[in-house]
Amino acid sequence: MTLTRSDTEATWYKSSYSGGSGGNCLEVATGNTTVPIRDSKNPVGPTLRFRADAWSVFLDGIRRGGASDLGGR
Repeated sequence: MTLTRSDTEATWYKSSYSGGSGGNCLEVATGNTTVPIRDSKNPVGPTLRFRADAWSVFLDGIRRGGASDLGGR
């Protein structure tokens, strides 16, 4: 799998729902063939990667009311 940019060159985004206290926040990078996710408290740590279509299914499920709507996908 080839990425268009490395994680260090990626533009990372934190949710607007995240508090400013640096608590339990995730960051997501866009513009890649996969969607990398990382812990905002450890930006040089490991990332999880999801196929773009799987990430879309996850977000759609959350928007519809939570993880219970994901149907085990």
